[in-house]
Amino acid sequence: MKIIVSVKQVPARDSALHIDSAGKWLDESELSYEMNEPDAYALEEALQLRDKLGGEVVVICAGPQRAAQTIREALAKGADRAIHVTLEEPGSRDALSTARLLAKAVQPESPELILTGLQSDDLGYGQTGVILAELLGYSHATIVMEVEPQGSNTVRVKRELEDGWFQNVVLPLPAVLTIQSGIKKLRYATLMGIKKAKTKEIKTVSPVGLDMQTAAATTTERVYLPQRAKQTQILTGNAKEIAHQLVEKLRFEARVI
Repeated sequence: MKIIVSVKQVPARDSALHIDSAGKWLDESELSYEMNEPDAYALEEALQLRDKLGGEVVVICAGPQRAAQTIREALAKGADRAIHVTLEEPGSRDALSTARLLAKAVQPESPELILTGLQSDDLGYGQTGVILAELLGYSHATIVMEVEPQGSNTVRVKRELEDGWFQNVVLPLPAVLTIQSGIKKLRYATLMGIKKAKTKEIKTVSPVGLDMQTAAATTTERVYLPQRAKQTQILTGNAKEIAHQLVEKLRFEARVI
């Protein structure tokens, strides 16, 4: 079974975030980067499926040259080879334009499964995997907790729903699955794995090489930090009237009930 795993390089969680001078994205000069955590769980799921069923795991990552570090990490953990779609301004790409690039890059591979994390830690769209499935014409499922291939034509997945409910679905292959975080214990890259990663294939392609010049469907007007502000309201009346006013404000202004 050929499994493709889409991974993304994101700012490390402990990084200090600063807006760039243009106000359009983050100042990347002092940022450190890491693999998107939900994608790490997608990679782990793919590696366990390969170890059980055979085949290969191919990692694909769209990002600038620095994303090669994340790709090497995936290879060190056990992925067989990788595809790097070079993007010099990843912050300018939305879920649709990114999915179009990934779809173009994975089409020649004809995988049975494509796994992605549920969402990215930086933008959190949660849409790239779903759009990718639509562009490729593959079946898809989101918030996946378990993956059980059944023969060569179908896969059974367990999806997490609300209030502790789960849904079991059988999908035809090929399929795109977005994996929920925390479903498996993540493995570490071994010393031997790090050495082997240096010899594994990384195919580099560009949007021009993919004949893709599609601009993002959305544009970012401004990136800014939330402004700190304090506002005090004094509610008057008897206890019943004050309680009624408070409930109205919590429901329609704060929207917490």
